[in-house]
Amino acid sequence: MNEKTKLRRVRRFAVGLGGGTVLVVGVIAIPYPGPGWLIVFAGLAILAREFPWAARLLKFARGRYDAWNAWIHRQNMLVRSATFILTGLIVILTLWLINGYGILNAWLQLHADWLNSPFIR
Repeated sequence: MNEKTKLRRVRRFAVGLGGGTVLVVGVIAIPYPGPGWLIVFAGLAILAREFPWAARLLKFARGRYDAWNAWIHRQNMLVRSATFILTGLIVILTLWLINGYGILNAWLQLHADWLNSPFIR
């Protein structure tokens, strides 16, 4: 294997690792306040530099994201509110499951065991 091929493989590996990491962080961040989808699109854009499938997925995901936004803006206030409330409940549940409230419980010495995640014992 020549030097150019080795360099190409290292670059491809680095782009895959970096883009994949950014993509996973973005997917985790989607329901939380902040730029979750922007992070997802950034991860896919990084991967698209080396992987054609990522470029196709980026185009598809942006199209679906735009379609979702257009759909949600056409809905009445009840559907929008239900979507907002459901997203908030997902955030609350995931913070509890990853022991976010348990950490605050320990820091503030609240002695409220129900705040601790069921996965942390």
